[in-house]
Amino acid sequence: MNDVVTERIIGAAIEVHRTFGAGLLESVYEAALCHEMSLIGIPFQRQVRLDVHYKGSVIAQQVLDIVVDKSVIVELKSVQHLPDVATAQILSYLKATGLKRGLLINFSAPRLVQGIKRFSL
Repeated sequence: MNDVVTERIIGAAIEVHRTFGAGLLESVYEAALCHEMSLIGIPFQRQVRLDVHYKGSVIAQQVLDIVVDKSVIVELKSVQHLPDVATAQILSYLKATGLKRGLLINFSAPRLVQGIKRFSL
């Protein structure tokens, strides 16, 4: 899944991590990543609401951290150890939206490249 869009997102995330390092709240990294993507011209939507359907009815909403270029879901974390449920979460988001690509970025990794997981359906 190495493509131009995901590579640009990862480059923006690395710049944020280079500036702040690990240890801040997820919301701070989200704001900084969105600002960085704005600066370099990556189109995105932040805090995208997703209806959850069950047996023909909308029963709840989930909120996606960031959707880039209407094609990539970016789920952010800032945790010491990434729980398995984080992977399940982004896979569920991809299935629910019909999008095919996702990035799970954990800003608490000492080196950000160690905290990035790519997903493709």
